[in-house]
Amino acid sequence: MALDWDKLRIFHAVAEAGSFTHAGDNLHLSQSAVSRQVAGLEQSLGSPLFHRHARGLMLTEQGDVLFRTVHEVFAKLSMAEHAINESRAMPKGPLKISTTVALGSVWLTPRIHEFLDLYPDIDVSLVATDFELDLGMGEADCAIRLTPPTQPDLVRRHLAVLHNHIFAAPDYIQRHGQPKSIADLANHKLIAFGKEGVAPVPALNWLLEIDPDNPKMKPVLTVNNVYGILRAVQSGLGIAALPDFLAREIPNLVRVLSDHEGPSFDAFFVYPEELRESRRIGAFRDFLIRKVSETRF
Repeated sequence: MALDWDKLRIFHAVAEAGSFTHAGDNLHLSQSAVSRQVAGLEQSLGSPLFHRHARGLMLTEQGDVLFRTVHEVFAKLSMAEHAINESRAMPKGPLKISTTVALGSVWLTPRIHEFLDLYPDIDVSLVATDFELDLGMGEADCAIRLTPPTQPDLVRRHLAVLHNHIFAAPDYIQRHGQPKSIADLANHKLIAFGKEGVAPVPALNWLLEIDPDNPKMKPVLTVNNVYGILRAVQSGLGIAALPDFLAREIPNLVRVLSDHEGPSFDAFFVYPEELRESRRIGAFRDFLIRKVSETRF
């Protein structure tokens, strides 16, 4: 015998409401229509499902068995519907992210696994370059930039203000001592940004310009990207100006001359206007904002 799902739905509503009238209100049906559907179900089953009395309705033994079964089925159907809708809404497809060499290599890549765990159907490719890719021409879908975007028609989201200080490795300080003043830097090994590189932020070499009248303020090494400078400092080669958030990713780096801070700069998340409604972009944007909120910049 095939049971009528519509009659079962109405029976379930009546059992939960405890009366034909209340169930009808919930189902937007008349009391008489609800009563007829339940009576039809009882007839097809050959058993009464409710005891009818002045205070309302009570399930019979047979009605209680049916209610528990129907309730479980409807609960599972609701869960299945939710899962289907959620899977349909899950972002998927390719997502090409562009960011600077240092930020991509040191800060983003250790965190990106969490994003991939959350969104396994998004195929992420990360382009770490200090060149500004043309998002409008599709060279990347989105970018984390450390300068305001210059390309038109890009949606921008401000992420954080990034600060700069002077850092050295404990090994370097043990061998060469710690400078006590700006003038002392002339007697230390300085690492600076090389002219051959594309500066991801302005005024990268502010440390060399902090005492411009001192002819000894010259670098022992120049590197054409900030990640290389960070690694050189980590190795104990010398002292350099670095963004705080990168230096904090390296254990035990020491801030020297703490009272002297370099120019700060802003980080932005940007993407083309035509991708404003993209679920992939939205998912990565929300993830990025959360991870930025957990970071001391």
